[in-house]
Amino acid sequence: MKKFIVLLLFISSIGISGCGENSSEKEKITSLKKKSEKHIIPVQIGQGDLYYGSGREVIPQQGIVIKTQSQWDNLKHAMDEVNNTSNSFLEKEIDFNNYQIIAVFDEVKGNGGWSIDITDIAEYFNTIVVTVKNLKTGDLTSVITQPYHIVKIPASSKEIIFKH
Repeated sequence: MKKFIVLLLFISSIGISGCGENSSEKEKITSLKKKSEKHIIPVQIGQGDLYYGSGREVIPQQGIVIKTQSQWDNLKHAMDEVNNTSNSFLEKEIDFNNYQIIAVFDEVKGNGGWSIDITDIAEYFNTIVVTVKNLKTGDLTSVITQPYHIVKIPASSKEIIFKH
C-alpha cells in the first residue's frame, strides 16, 4: 500500500510540474512577443474633417497605406474635391524612398465633434499594427462630417493591419 501511495505521489508531482512547464512556456512566448514589439512614433501630416454638402462623393471608411507619389497625389485630389483640405497638411511632399503614409477615414457622421485617431503603431516581426479609435464621439453641431487622420512612418514592406 505504501508503494502505491508513493507511486501515486510521484505521478502527481510529474503532472504538476508538467503543468508548470506549460504555463512557463506561455509566459516565454508572451515575453518574446513583447520583446519583438517596437512602437513607431508617427509624424502627423493632417487630421480633421471633410465637410459634405449635397451631391458630393464620399471617401469610403477605410485605412489606407500609401507608398507612392501618385497614390498620395490621388488621395490629396480626392480630398480636395470635397474640401480644399490638402493645403492645411503639415507636409505636402513626402520622400517615398524613406517613408510611407497611413491614412484613416471614418464613416460619414450626421453631426460634428467626432474624431478618428491613430493612437498606436506597433511593429512586429512580420506586421505593423495600426490602432485606431474615436477619441471624440460627437456633439450637437448640425453638420455632416467625415473625420480623417493622416501620418507618415518609415517605409516598410511589412503587412499593415488596422485594428479598431
